[in-house]
Amino acid sequence: MMPHDTVARHPHDRVASVVTYPLSAAGGSRGSRAHIAGPLWTLVRTDFKVRYHGTIGGFVWALLKPVSMFAVLLAVFSFIFASTDPHYRLNLILGLFLWEFFAEGTKVGLVSLFAKGYLLTKTRFPRWIIVAASTSNALITLLVCTTAFLLYLGWAGQFPSPSRLLLFIVYAVEMWMIILGFSLATSVLYPRYRDLNHLWDAISQAGFFVAPIVFPILILPSSVHPYLYLWPPTPVIEFARQVLIQGTVPTLEANLLLLVATLSILAIGIGVFKRHAPRAVEHV
Repeated sequence: MMPHDTVARHPHDRVASVVTYPLSAAGGSRGSRAHIAGPLWTLVRTDFKVRYHGTIGGFVWALLKPVSMFAVLLAVFSFIFASTDPHYRLNLILGLFLWEFFAEGTKVGLVSLFAKGYLLTKTRFPRWIIVAASTSNALITLLVCTTAFLLYLGWAGQFPSPSRLLLFIVYAVEMWMIILGFSLATSVLYPRYRDLNHLWDAISQAGFFVAPIVFPILILPSSVHPYLYLWPPTPVIEFARQVLIQGTVPTLEANLLLLVATLSILAIGIGVFKRHAPRAVEHV
């Protein structure tokens, strides 16, 4: 086999080549929508294919983790909380889906620039596209899980109204914006500070129990609730449960506070990314 054939078959080169094609097709206009949409879609599609290439189960493995966690946690905690929360099973599975979206998205986003550093030298496009595309698999998993969840609600005669379904979509988008803001900030810091990955693993493990996923938040004193809501996933999970399961809508003030917090996290992430991205490339 010729040397140039070996290079062409390297996974990194394959990814770089498929990203370069949309750039040339976009006409070279750096500010054009095609310049952004082309590489973004290509990276999303390529990440999805590479992640499940060669596996028998394919995308099913992405669904197995939250479902298996649901089965274990339900078996352990249902006898404790089911009597106090009539919707405990539904609240648990929805909380796990949203938490898995947050945990997976932030974990992959944190190392996204470092993991795909080879693209930064082989192609020219906005660096933030790599970070945004890195959360795609988590977003696809959430979409599939949510679809299955809504089908079950419809089968049980509890399908949410269009307005409440729209609110849930808003909350899911806000969760993605939180993930993106975090990922933008940490992705440019990780190449220099490799301990961030381990630190975030510890924080997210503790955060799983801070967010009211396993336990109903109402079992805690109301004086503790404001502190739990400081953890970004908490309001998203609680508000999503209200609109999809409980049939209620959070107050306008609560929705505005969540929106302000979400935009603040995203703005901070963008600011950190713009400041450190040029130097981060040197350490990739």
